[in-house]
Amino acid sequence: MRSNALRASLLGAVVFSGTICWAQSALSAPQVIDDSQLQALTTTIGGASVLPTTRTIPHWWGSTLDPHNGITYGYNMVGADPNKCSGSGCSVTIEVDITPITVNIDGLTYSGSEVLAATLSSPQFALNDYYSTPFATAGAPNVPRGPGGLLSQHDAGTRQLEDATMRAQFNKTGTSNYHLILHPNVLAPVTIDVPKNQGVLLQSGRGVVFADVNISWWSAQIQNLETKADPTHLALYLTDNVMLYTGHSVLNCCVIGYHGTRAAGFGAGNTNSNGNAAVQTFAWASWVRPGLFSRPNGGTDWALQDIHALSHEISEWADDPFVNNSVEPWLTPTAPQYGCSGLLETGDPVVGIGFAIGTNTFGQGPNPNGTQSADGYYHPEDEVFLPWFMRLAPNTVSEPTQSASTNVGRYTLMGDLNPFAGFRQPATGCN
Repeated sequence: MRSNALRASLLGAVVFSGTICWAQSALSAPQVIDDSQLQALTTTIGGASVLPTTRTIPHWWGSTLDPHNGITYGYNMVGADPNKCSGSGCSVTIEVDITPITVNIDGLTYSGSEVLAATLSSPQFALNDYYSTPFATAGAPNVPRGPGGLLSQHDAGTRQLEDATMRAQFNKTGTSNYHLILHPNVLAPVTIDVPKNQGVLLQSGRGVVFADVNISWWSAQIQNLETKADPTHLALYLTDNVMLYTGHSVLNCCVIGYHGTRAAGFGAGNTNSNGNAAVQTFAWASWVRPGLFSRPNGGTDWALQDIHALSHEISEWADDPFVNNSVEPWLTPTAPQYGCSGLLETGDPVVGIGFAIGTNTFGQGPNPNGTQSADGYYHPEDEVFLPWFMRLAPNTVSEPTQSASTNVGRYTLMGDLNPFAGFRQPATGCN
């Protein structure tokens, strides 16, 4: 789905009701949604042009020649220019203002504050070592859990997830002083009451009950919150167990997160920024509980847990903060639902593919139906690197692959651990 206001892209995630209790007699029974109908989605919203004087997050502009079609593509990315920065200027800290959202729907309450501590303790904000991983996604068709191994083997040491991702993308590993650091600031929670005509409760095959809200109505609520945001910070809105549906059917589910940009006026409709105007970048994502998409014991969609959706949004925000980075159109069998895409969206091609890192103690009990999907780890999504989109071969931009390769550098963060051949080489076109 694509329009001037919304460009939808598919990811993967659902949520389940953890500690919430309710009187069954007081509620209508949630509608059961078959696993075959679950398509977890993310979207991009808005878009804005920026100038050096624009009031927004720290960012840099670069360009790369795509040798396949001979076109030079320009792009903005968050942080410092890895090709031009020096000294302390290579380390950039971004303030992230986190607003937990409490959602009331059909007699149930889903609290973003409930997953706040686990989010702050996750690799997205806490420090972990990315030298290796105990588990990674195995191959098609069900992307289950497989063995781990070396991950970012040239970058031993503790750092945040997005810092490790950007360092690997530009081969700034080891002793490099190149960093992109996220500093979280927790703001007061807000409450959103969902009218009966704007959302329902659904239940997954593992007994997970979650909120399913109309995307247009929800986006209007988020846009209202943006009026209070600081354009020099990333505004991050956090929910739990809340998904969105598109179109007129509640079974056209599930959008679980998005990132976007709002130009001067904070929702006034202006998508062009001049002079010292403000450009706000923002993201919304829901925590993904184990046993939602992920089947028991490392089965189908194993990595679609906890911060999978959040890591998707943060990575795409970092590589395309103003939602206007275009590339030569690409198509991949790992995400056919995107069709032919011309967007530099780093998470879309690797939907559902991820790895285990860190220690997760939150919500690690059995699924509501008694099966077990939680395994005590966090599950970030793999992320595609710039050289994949730009058709660079050999890839001398990114960290080398774990084993020797004719293309030299990796095309995703997981490198050799990504089981699909399409990520051992640059993107292929749509013809």
